[in-house]
Amino acid sequence: MLDETDRGLIHALHLDGRAPFNRIGEVLGVSTQTVARRYRRLRAGAGLRVVGLPDPGRTGGAQWLLRLTCTPAAGQRLAQALSRRPETSWVMLTSGGTEVFLIVDAPGPDTPALLLHDLPRTSAITGISAHYVLHTYLGGATAWPGRLRQLGPEQQRELLAPDDSGAETGGATGRTAPGTRSGGTAGPVSSADPTPAAAGRVAGPADAALFAALRADGRTTLADLAAATGWSATTVARRMGELRAGGALYFDVELDDRSLGITTRALLWAAVVPGRLDEVGHTLSQHPELAFVAATTGRTNLVAEALCPDPAALHTYLTQRLGALDAVHTLETTPVLATVKATSQPDVTSPRR
Repeated sequence: MLDETDRGLIHALHLDGRAPFNRIGEVLGVSTQTVARRYRRLRAGAGLRVVGLPDPGRTGGAQWLLRLTCTPAAGQRLAQALSRRPETSWVMLTSGGTEVFLIVDAPGPDTPALLLHDLPRTSAITGISAHYVLHTYLGGATAWPGRLRQLGPEQQRELLAPDDSGAETGGATGRTAPGTRSGGTAGPVSSADPTPAAAGRVAGPADAALFAALRADGRTTLADLAAATGWSATTVARRMGELRAGGALYFDVELDDRSLGITTRALLWAAVVPGRLDEVGHTLSQHPELAFVAATTGRTNLVAEALCPDPAALHTYLTQRLGALDAVHTLETTPVLATVKATSQPDVTSPRR
């Protein structure tokens, strides 16, 4: 289990995934070396990763939620194969191993080829249910509140206080201003530096290499990001600041939630009265048991992910809290057996359960 320093580090990274270790240490009251050591330990033992991701709503992309039913013998093999596809994320085995749930990221409004061409040709798949994400109430740039309980308001303000030094420590740039998502400070750009094609805060094709590097490791140093993009470190820092300030880029924290005492996970598929969908979505986004809430197309129009310490806690949530919402007409609960892939990196040897 995690101690207060571990939980504080995780909370700090949710507030700013590129916060320098020395700044986090100051906020937590420990040394920079202690923060770095805890970070390495959590990466090795709890799957801690910081990833930089594009916000589909700000980058012209789209997301699809797919439920694939398959033969019992094919479930894990299918999930592992899908985890190796670059356009997939959060590949999970659910419902006794006969269903695979995954998120497909599409760069534009067109239906992804995986859904139109590849999956229908797979003989092990007995059914496909596709849900287009219309609106996300919780998830993406908004972290699960269960990981945000350690730092007090003053510590959060101290972590996010502006810093004009532009210093880079522990693989991260300087502090960000409160209420912004900027990725560090940046000075003037040399005339020899390539200028990203998408000027201002709108992401474009020229940002692809930057997004790819940050998806692999959100705390990659400016020097390594410069090598990956062909830009100068100053241009990289400025571009990250523009993308974060415009909401096109955000940083997420991946973690095996068993380290937080979570043993029971389930996907909830609800049919809600259309006129009250926003009301229910916003209400559910405030429930600490939920890590993801989104409005979708399909026979069910709202999907959520529940994280609970045990089956009894999930039962209590379903019957007492969720069951009290009269706008929810039907509800299907599918247990998550294993996470084969998180946001970007497959883990086919040790799936998270």
